[in-house]
Formats: sequence, C-alpha cells, structure tokens
Amino acid sequence: MRARLVRAPPGPRARQPTNGVRNMELRDIEIFLALAEELHFGRTAQRLYVSTARVSQAIKQQERSIGAELFHRDSRNVRLTPVGEQLRADLLPVHRGLRESLERARLAAQGKTDVLRVGMMSSNAHELRRYWDTFRSRHPQWGLRLRHAPFTEPFAGLRRGDVDILVCWLPVLEPDLVVGPKFFSESRILAVAIDHELAGRATGSLEMLGDFQVPAGLSLPGYWGDAYTPPHTPRGRVIERTQPVENVDDIFALISAGESVNLFPAHVSRYWARPDIAWLPIPDMETLDFGLVWRGEAENDLIRAFAQVVRDLHES
Repeated sequence: MRARLVRAPPGPRARQPTNGVRNMELRDIEIFLALAEELHFGRTAQRLYVSTARVSQAIKQQERSIGAELFHRDSRNVRLTPVGEQLRADLLPVHRGLRESLERARLAAQGKTDVLRVGMMSSNAHELRRYWDTFRSRHPQWGLRLRHAPFTEPFAGLRRGDVDILVCWLPVLEPDLVVGPKFFSESRILAVAIDHELAGRATGSLEMLGDFQVPAGLSLPGYWGDAYTPPHTPRGRVIERTQPVENVDDIFALISAGESVNLFPAHVSRYWARPDIAWLPIPDMETLDFGLVWRGEAENDLIRAFAQVVRDLHES
C-alpha cells in the first residue's frame, strides 16, 4: 500500500500573504511604499530615479494582482485606500527588516559593526566635513551615512527609525525627542525672483515680509515653523503664509513665478544657486540655530559618540 502524505493544516501563527503580496518584487514594494509616503507619482519617480510611467505601471500591476485599488487618484490628489493602508502597515516592518539585514551584511563585508544614519535638513554637509571625518577617525569600527531629511513632517523619519540623528533647526519641543548640542548657526537671507521689486536691493529686512506672501509648509509643528518664519514683523504686521508647499522645489517654483518670497539660512545661496533667484541678506534677523536631535528611547553608543564629537570640536 502506498503511504499517503497528509499535509498538516496551517497553525495560528500568522495569516498567509495574498498571492499579490507574495508575487511583489522588492522594487515594486519600494515603489508602493514611496508612493504611500509621497502621495505624488512625479515625486515618487524622482525619489527612486525611475520614470513616472514605471511607478504607474508597478501600482497597476500590484492592484491587478491583489484584486483591489491601493490608491484613490483624481486630478488633484493621491491617497491610500483602506486596502492600501493595510498593505502599507504590513509591508513597512518587512521592508525595514530586509533593508537592515542587507545593511548588516554590507557592514560585515567592510569590517564594521554598525552605522550611524544622520538625516540632514540643511544642505551644507560639505562644510561640516570635519565632524564626519573626526567621527570616522575616532570610531573606525562604525560607518556613517548622511541622508536628506524633508522639512514636512520633520520628525517622522526619526520616529520611523529611518535615521538615528536629525540635523534640524531649533527649538525642538517634542516630548519623545532629545535635543543634543548645537551644531551650527546661520544668518538669514531672503530669496526673491530675479525680476522682483526687491531684487535690486543690497539687503532686506524682516519688516519687508509684511508686504509679501511666503509659502506655508505642510505638517509642521506650529512653534517650529514660527521659529523659521516669524508670524509677525517687528511692527506687528502679519506675515501671510498662503501657498502650501511640500518640498524646496515647490518653494523655488513659487519664488521664480513672483508669487512668494522666502527666508532661508545663508548657505542655501551657495548650494542652490539659480539664475532665476536673487538673494538678499536680512541683517536684522537673529541667526537660525541648527542642532542634533534624536529619539530618546533609541539613544545608543553611536549617537552619544557623535554628539561628543560635536561638543569637542566646538570647544577646540
């Protein structure tokens, strides 16, 4: 008699993924998660260095495989459906774990035991080379990786665990975040269109902002946005924030079109030189302080070591 193989029923450990999820390739997962964060096909394509058509194709293929829409789309908005929300929640820890596994393998191949991931909200990483070089020379067993950090939802990357330390302007008044040493300070400049009525001036003033509109950053803590652009001029006039923006490209588009002016730290004029933008120093504004910020419960030896590098170099 031939023995018959009896397959045991699956246990209660975890639900099996749908065929659509099982058939998703890593790049498709990255596209889905990036679009779920950006909610914009064009920005997702730019972020992943693929075409917009590739993003659209990947999402449509995922939706056909799963059998449900993952995103609602219309001429103005892209947003996750309930199915998309569930898929995002399921995929985020899986994707993070896979990235961390690959990262550990790369580190082992380089003879390193861990890596410090620094999110930079400023654009002047080159001018801060002595900090990066000192950390690497003091701690050759660790790697250091710099990442751009967006100003919208500014602390989300820290809270998701995408970065270990954030370099951002101060103050930061979040109960779960630790503010470390001040990193650097910058004077302020005003960006205007090259043909703007202010473009011919040698300097500007904070009071001037009461005559023009400035962009309004989305999803910013109120106190934090006010530290960057005050809500009132020194004479008490309201500084109008009318145009919602999600990134620096949006800001420059508004400035170039003459629809807005915008304050920046001084280094932006060196790293974002543009033929359509004029820069005016604003000598009557206080400097903008940038510091190190990290999640309190995630503090570790790497974070403490880098904070000590900053303190030591400031004292030297």
